[in-house]
Amino acid sequence: MEMDFPVINMNNLNGEGRPAAMKQINDACENWGFFELVNHGISHELMDKVEELTKEHYRKCMEQRFKEMVAIKGLDSVETEINDTDWESTFFIRHLPVSNVSEIPDLDEDYRKVMKEFANELEKLAEQILDLLCENLGLEKGYLKKAFYGSKGPNFGTKVSNYPPCPKPELIKGLRAHTDAGGLILLFQDDKVSGLQLIKDGKWVDVPPMHHSIVINLGDQLEVITNGKYKSVMHRVIAQADGNRMSIASFYNPGNDAVIYPAPALVEGEEEKSKLYPKFVFDDYMKLYVGLKFQAKEPRFEAMKAMESTNLNLGPIATV
Repeated sequence: MEMDFPVINMNNLNGEGRPAAMKQINDACENWGFFELVNHGISHELMDKVEELTKEHYRKCMEQRFKEMVAIKGLDSVETEINDTDWESTFFIRHLPVSNVSEIPDLDEDYRKVMKEFANELEKLAEQILDLLCENLGLEKGYLKKAFYGSKGPNFGTKVSNYPPCPKPELIKGLRAHTDAGGLILLFQDDKVSGLQLIKDGKWVDVPPMHHSIVINLGDQLEVITNGKYKSVMHRVIAQADGNRMSIASFYNPGNDAVIYPAPALVEGEEEKSKLYPKFVFDDYMKLYVGLKFQAKEPRFEAMKAMESTNLNLGPIATV
């Protein structure tokens, strides 16, 4: 029987429903790599404003550029499957360690202000979720935040995407299949136009659009730190013939110089062979990931193992 996509009502974390909710989160991390949050504490009014201004910004500033790109590349008249381009219009906002929201062109002041407020709320939610994962994993509270910290704190940024109607959705993906390189991803997605899918038991499964929800997925770094107990999962966006899909994905990632390795408490026994993943500097992983994003993650981990064997100077976990 097909399992339902995991939806976590965070109100259940308060009171007698907490054990069941924590188990649901743990099961989702072990078996899905994704789950959807409702009653997460971010106001619906703020989310509505973010959506309104994001869609307005796309219409005013991004839509025409996207149409010109499609025309230049001839993407609207392709006859064979395209594997080197995504049907998406995007821009990126960096929040931490230093924000660049004031430097991004074409953003109205209202939009800058709202995105800054939204990012602050998402940062708090990300750290709350990380502590819930620590609790489920038997790690001390704050362990994952410290593991991500490096010398300047975590990297935190938002990819704002629109997936316009596509005339050839069977030949071009909105976003090709990949796992996310970083830590914890928090997604505010369109509640009317679907498209996000993940691999579950060898099949592509839809991530259901839900009004005012936040979708969580785990990146490669959490797979490493949990020594494979939790795993990052391949996912993709299917282009749609009708409707413009909004996607606002925020990435709570380790700092560039954070040293990532399996938590000692999660490595069984003391034998080195029980440690399934390498030790590396996050920025080194990202440099490798850029060229290999749309390939399997396992060769990336193997490349990091090879690098680890030639670099024995990685220090202990960086803390706040």
